[in-house]
Amino acid sequence: MDLNAYLGQTTLMARVILFNKPFGVLSQFTDARSPTQRPTLSAYIDVPGVYPAGRLDQDSEGLMVLTDDGKLQARIADPKHKLTKTYLVQVEGAPTDTDLQKLRDGVTLKDGPTRSAKARLIDPPALWDRDPPVRFRKSVPDNWVEITIGEGRNRQIRRMTAHIGFPTLRLVRWRVGNWTLDRIESGQWRDADDA
Repeated sequence: MDLNAYLGQTTLMARVILFNKPFGVLSQFTDARSPTQRPTLSAYIDVPGVYPAGRLDQDSEGLMVLTDDGKLQARIADPKHKLTKTYLVQVEGAPTDTDLQKLRDGVTLKDGPTRSAKARLIDPPALWDRDPPVRFRKSVPDNWVEITIGEGRNRQIRRMTAHIGFPTLRLVRWRVGNWTLDRIESGQWRDADDA
């Protein structure tokens, strides 16, 4: 799906915000269910009328797209539009190409089979420090995998890596469609059309 073409067809230009969600922040603007008032998007984004197009778990980090255009929001979030999402995933253990081939072929989770994913080992990316830091075990190695999917089930990446025997230690969504985290520090946001 070419979101730029869609944006160009709208009579009123939609506002699109790219936000680098920190670990521990809810991907919503309020937290009415918790008496402790967990951190939400409202602590970082003071722009009226924008809403998240999709979610990231509280313990995941990275790119969230927010917009004031309801149709665009639905297009981004709906898996039928096949908007791909790329994640940088730190896993416990040392997966081989044979292990990653299982993700490429699709694995069967409790809620059914996944679509095929792109998966490859990568060097450790240059990311911000996470607060709190990831817990490491000296006796178990860790590695980074780049995984791209075209669907978005609840905790899907974590469940996929666990399914092949490599639990996720850190999960950072780097890309949604053509939008990336380039030049966006953790806890910061920018308008998508800013060069």
